[in-house]
Amino acid sequence: MTSPQRKRFWFDPRLVIGLVLIAASVAGVFGIVSSADSSVSVLTARDSLAPGDRIDEDDLIATSVRIAGAGELYLLPGDVPDEGLVVTKAVAEGELVPTSAVGLTAGTRFASVVLTVNGQLPGSVQPGATVDLWAARKGELSSFGAPSVIVSGATVVRVIEAEGLVASGDVTTLEVLVPRTRIARVLEAVANADALSVVPVSLPIEN
Repeated sequence: MTSPQRKRFWFDPRLVIGLVLIAASVAGVFGIVSSADSSVSVLTARDSLAPGDRIDEDDLIATSVRIAGAGELYLLPGDVPDEGLVVTKAVAEGELVPTSAVGLTAGTRFASVVLTVNGQLPGSVQPGATVDLWAARKGELSSFGAPSVIVSGATVVRVIEAEGLVASGDVTTLEVLVPRTRIARVLEAVANADALSVVPVSLPIEN
């Protein structure tokens, strides 16, 4: 008896080429869809903005863009607080609004000043704490007059740690937010080398 012949496997290269083309087409469509999904909604100026203008979200228009890092470079919907923002750099009509071109409205009422105060700070003087700034006017022969409050209710922004060989526990440097109406008095005290101190307005709650 003769053994039955085995069926030969039929292979057509055109089938493989067709499958490759289909896979490439699917990958291309997926890439286009993914690229479209990567767009970000940013805010553009409805009209030309000049430094000093106060704006809210109604003055801006949401626009969809595909820019790398757009979320960090430009204003996004929801970034504008209820009290609005102040324009610090000119922005043309229809341009994207950079985050560097606006600031908080509080900046028109307060300013940040770095001060060196005498001695170490109380433990409650931390970022966000409310303090009174005292100054003792410098007189002759390194004497100082009676201290008085020159700023009430200043806000501590940060305490700057001393580094290097000049670090000393006799003085402490910190950044405070003070009303602009008191800036001249603070700068006068600094220029005169008056003795500055900060006193916390409230004491922390003990657990």
